[in-house]
Amino acid sequence: MSTIEIIKRRSSCRTYSDKGIDQDKLDELRKFLADNTDSPFGSRIRFQLLDFTTETEASEIKAPGTYGVIKGAKYFIAGAVGNRPKSMEDYGYCMEKNILKATAMELGTCWLGGTFNRSGFGEKMGLASEELLPAISPVGYSGNKRSIIDKLFRLSAGSDKRKSWHELFFKGNIGTPLQQDSSSPYEKPLECVRIGPSASNKQPWRIIKEGGNLHFCLIRTPGYNAVFGDIKMQNIDMGIAMCHFELSARELGLNGDWQVSDPLMQTGDTEYIVSWIGSE
Repeated sequence: MSTIEIIKRRSSCRTYSDKGIDQDKLDELRKFLADNTDSPFGSRIRFQLLDFTTETEASEIKAPGTYGVIKGAKYFIAGAVGNRPKSMEDYGYCMEKNILKATAMELGTCWLGGTFNRSGFGEKMGLASEELLPAISPVGYSGNKRSIIDKLFRLSAGSDKRKSWHELFFKGNIGTPLQQDSSSPYEKPLECVRIGPSASNKQPWRIIKEGGNLHFCLIRTPGYNAVFGDIKMQNIDMGIAMCHFELSARELGLNGDWQVSDPLMQTGDTEYIVSWIGSE
């Protein structure tokens, strides 16, 4: 399965079956988590697969808690990153790679940023004082039926809806929408960004195409980050967008690199984050 197909297939799963994950899959996933340390801005990140399958662990999960949002999950992917500039983007980028890996293994996942107890999960993975635990994901086989809470979350977040191209992608400046039929050769990578997950489905990314370069900007939802202190959910979302764009672009043979070089163009109310500098 191609990376682009995996991105299209990924969806949030909040209800899990009782079927255990095969040991070979657990080993493969653990190795991937251990090796997934390269980030665009150089943050040091470590991931663990937290296991709550024993009787003792299953009862302890009530302490870390996911506030009733997740049903039946026995494994969780959790990560830690130091608090430094662009660490949230790095975390989102690398964590989404974990999500896509699990999807390719036919396992369900779900980004959790605000609906879990950080102290409980942080204690479980031995979080150091200088580390942050921005988000986690359950992982396992999807249950046959969505729970009522699952359905409510999808409805409230508009999980089955995405913003249109003219709201997200622009040509030359933030005031000129990029037409999908004139976005070549980046149409598929941009579409992979458009369908990506984001906190409360806000889709805060805005991308301005300038020739072969693409400038990634963030439009913040007022007050959205205030609750979580140093953990900036919408910066994590930008990392997810970067992950989808880069992986799909490279699969299509579109070379380039991430650079922080503010293009000083009209960006409106957005905040410049990073540029993809294309190369032949």
